[in-house]
Amino acid sequence: MAKRVMLIGAGGVAGVAAAKMCRNPETFGELLIASRTEARCQAIKADIEARPWFAEKGISTKITTAQIDAMDVPRLTALIKEYKPDLVMNIALPYQDLAIMDACLAAGVSYLDTANYEPPEEAHFEYSWQWAYREKFEKAGLTAILGCGFDPGVTQVFSAYAQKHYFDTIETLDILDCNGGDHGYPFATNFNPEINIREVAAKGSYWVNEKCKMENGECSVDEHGVAVEYKKAYDKGYWVETAPMAIKREYVFDQVGKKDMYLLHHEELESLGCNLKGIKRIRFFMTFGQSYLTHLKCLENCGLTRIDPIDFKGQKIVPIEFLRALLPDPASLGPRTKGKTNIGCIFHGEKAGKPVDYYVYQVCDHQECYAEVGSQAISYTTGVPAMIGAKMFLEGKWVKPGVHTCEEFDPDPFMDALNAQGLPWQETFTPVAVP
Repeated sequence: MAKRVMLIGAGGVAGVAAAKMCRNPETFGELLIASRTEARCQAIKADIEARPWFAEKGISTKITTAQIDAMDVPRLTALIKEYKPDLVMNIALPYQDLAIMDACLAAGVSYLDTANYEPPEEAHFEYSWQWAYREKFEKAGLTAILGCGFDPGVTQVFSAYAQKHYFDTIETLDILDCNGGDHGYPFATNFNPEINIREVAAKGSYWVNEKCKMENGECSVDEHGVAVEYKKAYDKGYWVETAPMAIKREYVFDQVGKKDMYLLHHEELESLGCNLKGIKRIRFFMTFGQSYLTHLKCLENCGLTRIDPIDFKGQKIVPIEFLRALLPDPASLGPRTKGKTNIGCIFHGEKAGKPVDYYVYQVCDHQECYAEVGSQAISYTTGVPAMIGAKMFLEGKWVKPGVHTCEEFDPDPFMDALNAQGLPWQETFTPVAVP
């Protein structure tokens, strides 16, 4: 039976999620797209309804739009109660996660997002703020699915799938995110510039289950000589922090080629450290070209990546927000971007006492994404998993009162849906390990 969904957000990822929901009208019967700027919601609606595949099955999703400030909890609650959705999908900014979760609790509706909460005044993101809502959602009998994009999201589903089918224990996991696309601009970001730059400019970190030891005490450098600092990660392990972009590796990606990749902090490391059996180390790497890094360093040196307010001609402005207004809208990159992405997970562990290596990954073509839904692959690889997560919930396959990350659910129906919904995955048991 088709369901009703309320989607908050009107950027590139929201546009993809909305379009893919409308390609599955048997599940998504009605869709409300709401954002601070309703004209952007109406543009998404018009674009979808003009697509040749819209209503090709003889049925179509009914799309409506609304204006809403997601930080206005009372008004958002009222809108949710008025529309009566079966699920609220938060595809807005991560600063808004807690406000939208509060509104969902007040309205009695389940929740899904694509990125964990990040306070606007600090470049820091972790699950603790949203995990604090576990008991509230459990008592209300509501499900909250956190981080259901690609990374986080699919990378956690990949991990659950590997653990379920191929491993008794997983000792190490490396998550590799490669974008081999070219949009032709000197500098642009493939998703929200403010979020992207805050993420890249932050300290790098990876997760380990115990501190490294040397003869003279705890080590202050890792095995490759990079200066590190240990910080406790709940009672499950430690964050090993490094300077931004301090750890670089080269890797040859299927259908993309050799790329430079850098170790970053990423949110799924935190939950996977809690949920993977026998895990000893988890790292996350993302590829960047030298031109991107040079531009970013220049912007940092000029102070344009600052997140604290400054005085400018008698008013307060946040430099990174001003920079976001100057840069190309990621949603506009679709027709310009050519090439492919490759995102996956490399595991090492044991099964029945024998060592196992396993690599599962997904390759996505920017131009194929644009031809289908008018988007580049970065928005596509986030928006499609968000739609699949919603589909899993609405079809009763991912329903669990409380607040959960994607590896806590059965991965098999999600993996099948990836193949059916435009993100087919590949696997090998002979991967090249990352040093």
